[in-house]
Amino acid sequence: MSTIAENIAKVGVRIDAAAQAANREKSAVGLLAVSKTKPAEAIREAFRAGLRDFGENYLQEALEKQQQLNDLPLVWHFIGPIQSNKTRPIAEHFDWVHSVDRLKIAERLSAQRPAGLPALNICLQVNVSAEDSKSGCSPDEIYTLAHAVTQLPNLRLRGLMAIPEPTDDPVLQREAFAKLRRLQETLNLPLDTLSMGMSHDLEAAIAEGATWVRIGTALFGARDYSS
Repeated sequence: MSTIAENIAKVGVRIDAAAQAANREKSAVGLLAVSKTKPAEAIREAFRAGLRDFGENYLQEALEKQQQLNDLPLVWHFIGPIQSNKTRPIAEHFDWVHSVDRLKIAERLSAQRPAGLPALNICLQVNVSAEDSKSGCSPDEIYTLAHAVTQLPNLRLRGLMAIPEPTDDPVLQREAFAKLRRLQETLNLPLDTLSMGMSHDLEAAIAEGATWVRIGTALFGARDYSS
């Protein structure tokens, strides 16, 4: 069985090759380790192998792991759907939020960000595949939302995020990611982040400009949702 360190190295090779194929610097693509459902010790092992950025979907699980790992200088990203009653602990305990899809959530995060912390890094989630089951604002809403979020104190709008409909077709993968990239370009804002691409489609995402790829299964193995 591969160790987490070995898996990180394998994913790193994939990222490097994809960046080279796209004539991009490999340093332009960040590896965000998606650690939902995985124990704190797995995160500690990934940290020892060089990772610093970790993405969590479930708030209570994430807060417990943050307590267990508070001796490590980790950067925490919240990447799951956000309910209004969960914004305060997210604002207090995370460095990035990738899944803001409406102004009410952004306003609450801004108001609840503690004064002693730096601005919270924000990505706006766009439902590029128009799936009823997916979170995210519609492409038609992104201009108004993005410009409103830039006016909020305590937040720093960094870019856009998407989870396109899964497909094994590289052409369709790239089309979805290209849609997000073009949306970001039309905003005419100083944005530097495209959070897109997972274990199965990171190459297509990097080809279309991803700056964060969110990788879970390829690093930690299949997730266990039984608990």
